[in-house]
Amino acid sequence: MNCQLRGIICLILKYQDIGVLRKESRVEARVVDLRVVPSEAREVVRVYRDSVLPAARLQPGFRGALLLTDDDTGVGISISLWETEEDRQEGEANGFYQAQIRKFTDHLVETPVRKHYNVGVIHYEASVVA
Repeated sequence: MNCQLRGIICLILKYQDIGVLRKESRVEARVVDLRVVPSEAREVVRVYRDSVLPAARLQPGFRGALLLTDDDTGVGISISLWETEEDRQEGEANGFYQAQIRKFTDHLVETPVRKHYNVGVIHYEASVVA
């Protein structure tokens, strides 16, 4: 398994129970669809890992993140998890989200599309992180 993906999954597991989310443990997700120059996809991963994640850890309610990338097409999906809808919204209102997107300006080929979801189920097999 890719070491970077393993690290992100470990981060999520640190903040969440393994298994199916129960009603009392609702989590909010911000999903950002992005497209970058394919030859720069690895640099985008590095910036996300070394700059975006440390900044996100300082935000109230941040619970974890995944960055999915396709190096051949430059298509990516960022999924960040938030304890409450208010926590997620605060990161957009206080400029945190916009500051993180600016870190990728030189690599983007189109404007990222932001969406919001309730997380219904999270399940990890122990072998995913091993």
